[in-house]
Amino acid sequence: MSGLYDYTVATKLPDVPFDALIMAAVMKADTANLLALTRAFPDVVEEARARYDAPGGRLPSDGVRS
Repeated sequence: MSGLYDYTVATKLPDVPFDALIMAAVMKADTANLLALTRAFPDVVEEARARYDAPGGRLPSDGVRS
């Protein structure tokens, strides 16, 4: 269970996309929480894993950047 500290930190987070928050959680998750995130958000977890292994986090689907 989260507590007051977690709630307070959450209220101070910048306005970021939901998927970015999930990816951040994936990067910090322990085994049990990673399993829960994978069950709830399989596509986001897979993308986070793919980007972790990709140079600069860029995937071929991101297109060419000049």
